[in-house]
Amino acid sequence: MNVEKFTEDVVSIIKGIPPGRVMTYGQIAKYAGKPRGARQVVRILHAMSQRHKLPWHRVINSKGEISIPTEEGYIDQKMMLEGEGIVFLPNSKVDLTVYRYDPQLKE
Repeated sequence: MNVEKFTEDVVSIIKGIPPGRVMTYGQIAKYAGKPRGARQVVRILHAMSQRHKLPWHRVINSKGEISIPTEEGYIDQKMMLEGEGIVFLPNSKVDLTVYRYDPQLKE
């Protein structure tokens, strides 16, 4: 799979995550055709979020955690998700069984 196609697919998948739902980096990579491409999804998200107006805040790690290392970024992402109705568990994780979005299922 070429890099441009993967990048286009990742951008398209992220744009399709509806408000109040999340996807994981690995899940996006899998749907874009590279099951082991989670780190590439991170780079694409970092490089293209502003340019493509991506809902970057709806992408979290496979543990249901926010992965942003800075306190400010973490708080921003958490507030944006809570603003869309996502409730965090006491351990600061998102319950993926409740909020994970599956593009193949029509909701």
